[in-house]
Amino acid sequence: MGYDSRFKSQVMDEFFEAILLLKNQEECYRFFEDVCTINELRAMTQRMQVAKLLAEKKTYSEIEEITKASTATISRINKCLVYGAGGYELVIDRLKDKDTE
Repeated sequence: MGYDSRFKSQVMDEFFEAILLLKNQEECYRFFEDVCTINELRAMTQRMQVAKLLAEKKTYSEIEEITKASTATISRINKCLVYGAGGYELVIDRLKDKDTE
C-alpha cells in the first residue's frame, strides 16, 4: 500500500529521488550543506532528536533540557508522532534495528 502525500508533486519527487541517490554520510553532509542553511539543518536535527526522546517516553522538561527545543516544538513533534504520516516512527525503528545489527 502506497502513501498518498498531500505535498506530492513532480519537483518534490525529483528532490526525494536526489536524496535517495546519496550513498553515505559524507555525501549527505555535502548535499545538505548546499541545500540547507545551517539553521535549517540544526532545526531538522533537533526535531529528529526530540522525536527519538519522545519515543523513549522522556518528559517535555527532560527533552527541553537535553535539546534546548521549545515546548511548542516538542508539542508539534509529539503531534506528528501521534497523528502524522508515520515518518518519524519509520526512521526511529530503522535506527534501532541498525543499532542492534
